[in-house]
Amino acid sequence: MNRETAFQALELGLRLNRGKPCSIVFFGGEPLLRRDVIYATVSRAREMTREGKGRFYFRLTTNGLLLDSELLSFSLANNIQIAISIDGIREAQDTHRRLPDGSSSFDRVRAKLELLLAAQPYASVLMTVTPATVKFLGESVEQLSEMGVKYMVISPDYTAPWQSTDLKVLKGQYQHLADLYLAWTREHRKFYLSPFEVKLLSHIDRQCHLKNRCELIQRQITVDPQGFLFPCVQFIRGGPQSSWCIGHLKQGVDEAARSRIHARSTIEKEPCRTCAIRDRCNNTCSCLNWHATGSIETVSPVLCRSEQMLLPIADRVGKILYEERNETFVHKHYNPAYPVLSLLEDTLCVGQIPKMLSR
Repeated sequence: MNRETAFQALELGLRLNRGKPCSIVFFGGEPLLRRDVIYATVSRAREMTREGKGRFYFRLTTNGLLLDSELLSFSLANNIQIAISIDGIREAQDTHRRLPDGSSSFDRVRAKLELLLAAQPYASVLMTVTPATVKFLGESVEQLSEMGVKYMVISPDYTAPWQSTDLKVLKGQYQHLADLYLAWTREHRKFYLSPFEVKLLSHIDRQCHLKNRCELIQRQITVDPQGFLFPCVQFIRGGPQSSWCIGHLKQGVDEAARSRIHARSTIEKEPCRTCAIRDRCNNTCSCLNWHATGSIETVSPVLCRSEQMLLPIADRVGKILYEERNETFVHKHYNPAYPVLSLLEDTLCVGQIPKMLSR
């Protein structure tokens, strides 16, 4: 994506948000291959804010290889939240994320992760789990925690060829994560471990959970490098001539196409109609459904099985900690002020950041 396209995306974001703060996500491929465009886009956004046109928030997802102190200093100065993709321990990471010459990427990415955590202690780690790496999941989460990672987003690859034996391993790994969740909470640690947090929320505050579920094309729009607009990042694969293209930056959003796609996404999926956990399931993510099955109306059977395995395990964790009246658990899940209070507490460590970045 060039600068002109990125600047036009800023303008579109403000128009669609109608004066509300606009969140910009730099996503790839690998966005740091064009850090010049990132720098220019953020600088232009700051100019627009000074001109009174609107406010922006920024996020960036990277594989970490091009992360350095310069980029991190820029992110701190401009409040860019960075997430790094790493699949876990060496064996998991090197299964799907080797370097172009075939060598291991683990040590390089681990060093970059340590640099990131020094600047952003609550930076997200994104883990993709496949049949080939699922056996490493629990060990990977433990190792990342030992490295200082507090915020982990775990996503099974629902497009992969999962077999019944793989799913049994996944269930065992979910139980391993449950044990970690119990232990860490009892140790009064601060952490976020998806998908457990989402499942606990769906039980504790059903309305909040339903409000935050995926609603295709209602909360975000994806812009491809040529300026074409799509409902979400996966739909770019359909191309500008597909029915998933909803306009272009120069012409704006095709509202008829946008409404049509959203209407399709809200139709209840047939297998979900009589399912007891349909309101607590991730079945509404149309982007995920399309990526896994080729249809936004069809839920991946692997997703169904994963959700059915995970939910009772997460509920057991919640029941145990609630019955123990665990102070950390209750504060985290039942106190609306918890995020603010936690942030205030963590600001006491901010003075350490510049020193660590200068190493």
